[in-house]
Amino acid sequence: MTGVDASRLDDQQLMKELETIHRTRHDTLLYGSNDALRVHNERMAQLEGEYLRRNPRRLVSAARTREGARERGTGDQATPDTPGT
Repeated sequence: MTGVDASRLDDQQLMKELETIHRTRHDTLLYGSNDALRVHNERMAQLEGEYLRRNPRRLVSAARTREGARERGTGDQATPDTPGT
């Protein structure tokens, strides 16, 4: 494992680690070796798991749920242009 155990980080350190790992995710996926991606996945899971453990009642946006996404999708669908109109 790389980095300090997630459970030993204070809240501010945990957030900083989460911000960093999310920021580097795309490049690791596209350009990292298989080992780098595996380590990245493991560390992300540890950090996110610790965040969820500490914040079981975190604010959840209704728009970020499946139901919210379905509602958003029904109102935002474009209709194709009808020829001849």
